[in-house]
Amino acid sequence: MTAVQEKPKAAAPSGPPPRRRGKRATALAGTDKLVLALMLGIPTFVHLLFVWIPTLGSVALSFSRWNGIGGFEDIEWIGVGNYVEIFTEYPRFWPAVQHNLIWLAFLLVVPTAAGLLLAVLLDRELKFSRVYQSALYMPMVLSLALVGFIWQLIYTPDGGLLNSVLGLDEPVDWIGDSDINLYAVLVAAAWRHTGYIMLLYLAGLKSVDPALKEAASLDGASASQTFFRVTFPVMKPVNIVVAVVTVIEALRAFDIVYVINKGRNGLELLSVLVTDNIIGEASRIGRGSAVAVILLTISLGVIIPYLYQVFSKENRT
Repeated sequence: MTAVQEKPKAAAPSGPPPRRRGKRATALAGTDKLVLALMLGIPTFVHLLFVWIPTLGSVALSFSRWNGIGGFEDIEWIGVGNYVEIFTEYPRFWPAVQHNLIWLAFLLVVPTAAGLLLAVLLDRELKFSRVYQSALYMPMVLSLALVGFIWQLIYTPDGGLLNSVLGLDEPVDWIGDSDINLYAVLVAAAWRHTGYIMLLYLAGLKSVDPALKEAASLDGASASQTFFRVTFPVMKPVNIVVAVVTVIEALRAFDIVYVINKGRNGLELLSVLVTDNIIGEASRIGRGSAVAVILLTISLGVIIPYLYQVFSKENRT
């Protein structure tokens, strides 16, 4: 007998079966594509027109000397001459830097501490807590210009609310006195900023896991120890947001001081110098643009590390 030889079977593929390429389940119609293009294109165009083009234009004009009269052919390009003049010969620059630093330090300490304290109190579910939250947040809804008008009435030497409450024999000129007007305006700015900080910390406190507080309580920690050693460190992302928002708020402060006395007599800020140089009596668009670029650089020094941390955290998760 002859043995019947069987054909060897083909080895089964070891990997997963190849995917079949198919058509996309859905496709945008012509109308949908038009709507999507308009929804993306119009905001992008507006953003480029009112943000990036003026920004890049300011950077370019910061290397020039131009009074805004005539065409672009009248622009005199002087390199870094404006920056050298600002740092060495411009008498209002360094006082403005000092005032911005005082503004920043004050907002980092006073409104931040007050907002944190108010948030801790409201987190205890007090009666009428929603009413308190609304009342404390209400100043944040107001613009800084309107806050300036309100506090002008409070600080008015003759008949102002503050002097009437204090009952001084000689009324204090809170805004006209260059030795105290900066701190008087800072109180007004803090009044507005505190409600925002309170809301941020209140949201952070609501997100803290109650189990952490219970574990600390079981370990014998007091209320203050639980807050400073457990709750507050857990709110690190909120603390970073508060710091970044406060720095930006201190750098962009303009409306309130310009409403009060156009940023003069002790209220000089970098933002005021930009306005005074560009639209002042003697228009110096080049120097004003250079101050604006310096202010932008300082702002980016805070914003870019924050964004880097946020996006790197998202990539890790």
